[in-house]
Amino acid sequence: MEIEDILNQNCVVTSLNATSKKQALHELARKAAEYTGIEERAIFDVLLERERLGTTGVGSGIAIPHGKLPNLEKLFGCFARLENPIEFDSVDNEPVDLIFLLLAPESAGADHLKALARISRILRNSVNCDKLRTAQTSDNIYTLLTDDPQSRAA
Repeated sequence: MEIEDILNQNCVVTSLNATSKKQALHELARKAAEYTGIEERAIFDVLLERERLGTTGVGSGIAIPHGKLPNLEKLFGCFARLENPIEFDSVDNEPVDLIFLLLAPESAGADHLKALARISRILRNSVNCDKLRTAQTSDNIYTLLTDDPQSRAA
């Protein structure tokens, strides 16, 4: 499984305007609903429920909110770079400016975990994140996320 199998190129947001974690999740749920056919509220509720279990703010300005949905047919991703960093209850207490949303079918099991690991591997590389933060277009960001050699490592 590659990032391009998960990430819809039209779901790369270069400048998400959100002032809170809840607003960012809501905007991403709206975007995901457009491309998955799943109701926006169902996506948002799953994301909020996951955040109640523990933050998906993994540190270094990165969050990977994720959840499972019963009516989703395949793994789905959406990436956003925020206009301004926001408080996300991150493990390092630093604000977040890069968010990779991952949605999975309830039956995804190991594929969900593999996708999370793949996304994490790309985003924990500070050079990659610096490039994502300065990329000019959504096409540039998509290319950075999908052409990363580390994303193909086991």
